[in-house]
Amino acid sequence: MTAALLVAVLVPTAIMIAVWAYHERTHKSGWIDVAWTFAVGLGAVGGAVWPFDGVEARAGLYAAMAAAWSVRLGWHLAKRSAGHPDDPRYAKMREGWGASSPVKMFGLLLIQAAAASVLAVCVVLVARSPAGALGLADYAAAALFVVALIGEATADAQMRAFQADPANKGKICDVGLWGWSRHPNYFFEWLSWCAVALGALADPSWLPGWIALAAPLMMLHLLLNMSGVPPLEAHMRRTRGAAWEAYVARVSRFVPAPPKATQDRSAPKRAVKPKAPVKPKAPAKAKAAPAAAAPARPKRKPRPKPKTSGKPRK
Repeated sequence: MTAALLVAVLVPTAIMIAVWAYHERTHKSGWIDVAWTFAVGLGAVGGAVWPFDGVEARAGLYAAMAAAWSVRLGWHLAKRSAGHPDDPRYAKMREGWGASSPVKMFGLLLIQAAAASVLAVCVVLVARSPAGALGLADYAAAALFVVALIGEATADAQMRAFQADPANKGKICDVGLWGWSRHPNYFFEWLSWCAVALGALADPSWLPGWIALAAPLMMLHLLLNMSGVPPLEAHMRRTRGAAWEAYVARVSRFVPAPPKATQDRSAPKRAVKPKAPVKPKAPAKAKAAPAAAAPARPKRKPRPKPKTSGKPRK
């Protein structure tokens, strides 16, 4: 076991030191990620099957998973780097570091070598588990890995097809998986390492196997907080402006989810059918005023009676 773990650590470290020397001579940083991917794969496969004198089913399964991940991703990155030998992320770092760039780049690549070694060690610990024959946890890990591998390959293929169309120059890819996640390739890459960690359940009593949980946790940190999402989104924000902000408001950052509905202000608004004017009601007829009563005739005053003296008239 000790020799296998040394292979998992020393192989990635040696590869990344060689990459640093190549970078300082050529300044072609586009190959750094390619080399890192193959460093992880070689360290993991080498440690899993060491000393090559007979490979058990468990070791063969997890070595095959590590090899498939490394070859697919490494080949994809190599084809992309062939046309862009200098990665803009590393070029920006080199420009900011100035004269101290060689020393700081060496430190950065040693950190990457340490990360590659951790991933390779996780594979080795699961592959060399004393669990015996393959069990349910191993088959579940293999199934999850296949889903992740297909998902990542699909996302990369959709991006390649989008970028190959001249009509899409300067646009943001939001087709297929890219309409559900801004980084579906990163999500499925992380899911691949969740599959490796799942293999630790094959023998829960073997405590070293639980170290494999570090693989998905570290990969998630690298992708979301360091060399994955932050520099890429900063570049897109600088170069795409408002279109990128609209994409961010609509699409999930990492985990695929249905896009949010947003109002497109550039789309013509639907014409609102005017309501028919309300016909005013006819005023109610006024009630006829009662006929004026005839003025009361003034009462005639009675004539005064003539006064008499009380003597009889003659």
